[in-house]
Amino acid sequence: MSKEKELKNWKLKLHEVIYEADTPACKLFDVILLFVILLSILLVMLESVEGIGSKYSYILDISEWIITVLFTIEYLARIISVKNPKTYIFSFYGIIDLLSTIPKYISLFILGTHSLVAIRALRLLRVFRILKLSRFIGESANFGKALKRSRAKISVFLSFVIVLCIILGTVMYLVESKEGSGFTSIPRSVYWAIVTLTTVGYGDIAPITALGQFIASLIMILGYGIIAIPTGIVTSEMTKSEKELIPNNTQNCANCNEAYHTDDAEFCHKCGLKLNHE
Repeated sequence: MSKEKELKNWKLKLHEVIYEADTPACKLFDVILLFVILLSILLVMLESVEGIGSKYSYILDISEWIITVLFTIEYLARIISVKNPKTYIFSFYGIIDLLSTIPKYISLFILGTHSLVAIRALRLLRVFRILKLSRFIGESANFGKALKRSRAKISVFLSFVIVLCIILGTVMYLVESKEGSGFTSIPRSVYWAIVTLTTVGYGDIAPITALGQFIASLIMILGYGIIAIPTGIVTSEMTKSEKELIPNNTQNCANCNEAYHTDDAEFCHKCGLKLNHE
């Protein structure tokens, strides 16, 4: 019975160190993790440089394997320390951690996939929890809520933009297709409409008729107004979210892996497990 209790306490301690950032041990682990992530990304960048990659390929490869093994151990530790591993494995960070670990192993069987380890840059999203910047933790939660609430409005808006680009592209095809200006098909004309509406303007296709240039000018002016609309939608939702109480802690449930708890919470609101284990 005592062994089971010791094992349980060991798992809870491991969970606290890995998932939270409230104690010196937690912060030390996360800072080391952040350093290793940055080092891994730097190694991938150096390997892509022709002079360095060919000259120090062996050293870079060994270093990358050491980091991959460390990430593998960390990934397994995260699974072990949670009572319900599925909650971590299929979570946002769980998927990122897995994708950050497997590219090196895949490169043993499929050439050219090694550079995918650069996806580890996504793990830097943990930096707010690592540095325990409560203000940024709250603001990131606020921003996430605003995006979630505004997704329906943004989806409707994007649908309207897609339809508008198809209509404008079709019009430009009818106006310019016989002039040899590059509008050889409707899909190609729709591509031009998207590039112009977003004010990117590659210049690979350009209207040559007066009417075509007039329509292009209207699309460019319209593009400036359209770009501002999603920003206004999200800003409006963020203003509403700021009035709500956003938690600034890093408490993480050892059972269900729920990370969103109020600052004065003693129990997980999702499964009821007691937080702040000693």
